Amino acid sequence: MRQTFALWLIAFIITLMLAAYQRVTGPTYPAEGKVKFAGREIEYNFDRNHSGEGDHKITINMNDINVEGALYWKRYKTNDEWRVVKMKNDNGVLTGVLPHQPPAGKLVYKVELSRGNEVVAVPELKPVVIRFKGYVPLYLLIPHIFCMFTAMLLSTRTGLEVFNEKPHYKNFTLWTIAFLFLGGIILGPIAQYYAFGEFWTGIPFGIDLTDNKTLIAFVGWLIAAYGVFHRSNPKKWIIFASVLLIAVYLIPHSTLGNELNYNKLDKQKNKIENQQEFQD
Repeated sequence: MRQTFALWLIAFIITLMLAAYQRVTGPTYPAEGKVKFAGREIEYNFDRNHSGEGDHKITINMNDINVEGALYWKRYKTNDEWRVVKMKNDNGVLTGVLPHQPPAGKLVYKVELSRGNEVVAVPELKPVVIRFKGYVPLYLLIPHIFCMFTAMLLSTRTGLEVFNEKPHYKNFTLWTIAFLFLGGIILGPIAQYYAFGEFWTGIPFGIDLTDNKTLIAFVGWLIAAYGVFHRSNPKKWIIFASVLLIAVYLIPHSTLGNELNYNKLDKQKNKIENQQEFQD
């Protein structure tokens, strides 16, 4: 009993650590930091993700009505010139607005603070990239996240089952595959469709690592299941699949994910405009 509890506890701790890692390395985690300005440190917290309709508001609390702010932005991976929006100072809080973009569209932005002759960029080194996406209903998003991390918990616990004298691989393996299938193969693509208008952008349609790593992990557990049910010593297959899933979760979410190609979009737009002019 104590060993069983210990194995579950270890699996739970590993899952929490991976969940925290996914959170801080994922695209929804804001860009945070501090800059020195006007003799004090200014904290900023800039979003890297916009979900749903509407423009995106950028704010920075200055506690100073005499500070001016300019919001610089341009489309990601283009040769666009920086566009400048004068920020509104409302009782010391600077506010500017980024225009809404199509799903998977990205903008690069930064803020310039000025007071008298003193000027500083926020962030100082590298502008922030924000990605726009459609709204994913919570009734879909919450089950998706729950299933994915439950699959992680079960996968890790199944791998730790090798330390039992009489391991019970079969049930653990089946439950792991069930949650991984429901969360990653069923709910994942549906959530992606709400966010970006496409169900699947991994192999063979694209290089989205989120889709591809889910598929790899699922296939890995199918191989392990074959070993559990058809091999006398499935230990190595269980270790392989559980370690593979941990490795998959160490890849930041949305790496090589959906990204709108503005240059291609501009070419298509210009082609349509030229055809219309020719017809006129």
